[in-house]
Amino acid sequence: MNLGEAGQVSTRHLTRLALLAAVALILFVFEAVVPRPLPWMKLGLGNAAVLMALILFDWRGASAVAVIKVFVGSLLTGAFAGPTFVLACGASMTSLLLMAGGLQVGRSRVRSLGLSAVGLSILGACTHQVTQLALASLYLGHPGLVGLAPLFIASGLLAGAITGLIAHFAVQRLQPHPAEGTYP
Repeated sequence: MNLGEAGQVSTRHLTRLALLAAVALILFVFEAVVPRPLPWMKLGLGNAAVLMALILFDWRGASAVAVIKVFVGSLLTGAFAGPTFVLACGASMTSLLLMAGGLQVGRSRVRSLGLSAVGLSILGACTHQVTQLALASLYLGHPGLVGLAPLFIASGLLAGAITGLIAHFAVQRLQPHPAEGTYP
């Protein structure tokens, strides 16, 4: 996190995180009203903003964006405190945890194992799908849902790749130019 004097977060940092949270929320609500090919299948476009916060800032900023997206988005779509909300919370936090771990590996000395934005997004999307499936199986008490895992993982691969590409290109546009120190 960008800490100013006396450990305070800078206004610029908070403003950028708020903008990412707003983008995530708008995309979350938009996807809630768009018809889906299958009941559980959506791209998760709001997760591009969470991934951008993770790459541009840190896991704390990304957590704030994810929590705002899920809580406020669930309030706006009428899913707050219902089963969908519980699945979204558990899956969002689990996928964020693994994406943050994948990013940390990439920033460590083991550079060759680092994941790109697309790789992180695929990891997050597949983790999100598997976590939702596991939580739904526990909630319904029916282990037969695990048979849907291949379909869930396939949709996670596709959604993660698309969302990761969006985040990758957006991060490229938002990072300052090395020579000028300014944004495009």
